[in-house]
Amino acid sequence: MKRVYLQSLGCPKNLVDSEMMLGLMARDGAEIVLDPAAADVLIVNTCGFIDGAKRESVDAILELGRLKESDPTKRLVVTGCLVQRYGSELQDSLPEVDAFLGTGDFTRVSEMLDDGLPDASSYGGAAHLLPDLAIPRTRTGQFFSAYLKVSEGCDHTCSFCIIPKIRGRHESRPLDSVLAEAAALANDGVVELNLIAQDLTAYGRDRRDGTTLSSLLRELVKIDRLRWIRLLYNYPRYVTDELLDTIAAEEKICSYIDMPLQHISDRMLRVMRRERDGATVRRLIARLRDRIPGVAIRTAFIAGFPGETEADFTELLEFVRETRFERVGVFRYSQEEGTAAATLGDQVPEPVKRRRQQALMRAQAGVAAAVNHQLIGTDQAVLVCGTDDRGRLYGRLPTQAPDIDGVVYLRGEAAVGWITRAHVRRASTYDLYADVLSPAVQIGVDTRTQCLYGPPSL
Repeated sequence: MKRVYLQSLGCPKNLVDSEMMLGLMARDGAEIVLDPAAADVLIVNTCGFIDGAKRESVDAILELGRLKESDPTKRLVVTGCLVQRYGSELQDSLPEVDAFLGTGDFTRVSEMLDDGLPDASSYGGAAHLLPDLAIPRTRTGQFFSAYLKVSEGCDHTCSFCIIPKIRGRHESRPLDSVLAEAAALANDGVVELNLIAQDLTAYGRDRRDGTTLSSLLRELVKIDRLRWIRLLYNYPRYVTDELLDTIAAEEKICSYIDMPLQHISDRMLRVMRRERDGATVRRLIARLRDRIPGVAIRTAFIAGFPGETEADFTELLEFVRETRFERVGVFRYSQEEGTAAATLGDQVPEPVKRRRQQALMRAQAGVAAAVNHQLIGTDQAVLVCGTDDRGRLYGRLPTQAPDIDGVVYLRGEAAVGWITRAHVRRASTYDLYADVLSPAVQIGVDTRTQCLYGPPSL
């Protein structure tokens, strides 16, 4: 029996691919291990989105490569977006790697379990592979929470983004396939379902059979054991009133919208190939807050895009202060070859990018602290997640997504994976502190999936 270690990098969409790889290898007789030194097969599922992610991926490959140097019988396999983007270059520069598999060919990973090493360098072909119940999935996170990928690829032409060239055109899973996986996850103990895609709000549009994100949500809420359904990666263009009304009407759908806006300056939005103008963005936010009372909006902005002037940046900074988003992430522009923005003149110096990023995050910190302070004295539903490395019990609100938002530190006793009521007594910039009010509400699930990894360290 071959022992396999897999390191998954990048976004939750990549994590789903990793879990399918683990499922395939477990089905074919592999033992999944957490210690790379104990593994016969070492796998890195890479991210190739921006410079920082690429460096992290290469560092992970080199680190596992050193293990192989001490034990040449080990096999090293590299998969994912970095391979799809730079396959031939990686093959030339990383001879210690036995096989490279692109984003649409990772199902071949089980071939690494054979005694003879096949020619498994496959990249630049299929850009993606839609999840399907025929592909087994071994989940690696908390038993009560899961990501559900509903589509792949993207049809937008944002000038800064390489994803369409890596993952290809947008393709939606059939509605029945998504619902079947959601039901299977619920039967496996999942109560929190996080819907993911490169362009979630475009779900179903390519199928031309009437399927929409709204129709999917109306079916998902019928699955009894699911309690929270959260929408991640919502492109602004396809946010319809029907979708907003569905979110507002259905109790199980979290009042949480993750929607990267990137900028507010008309000039920057045009160069980025985003929304028509800042007024359109402002109207969209007003619609969100008008149609979904109490909605928490998470967004992301790019600091230092080519040609961004101090006036453009000041407009963005004031927009963040005035709009009072509940959650914000800020990224420094990364000049990525193969994108339209990479060839633009007037690239912003790195120190200026860093200064602007820090200014935006300071402004948002004040907003976030004020938003959290408003929750002091209220009672909230909290999904109990476990204990951190300091032994503190913590959970999350429906408006706190896993891994990217703050948490609620709990005082009292409550069962992991259950939803409880808690009274918020204190707030910091990003986290809350609350007292458990009642025994955890039973979620109607008796089974518990064995997880490979426990709660994250905070």
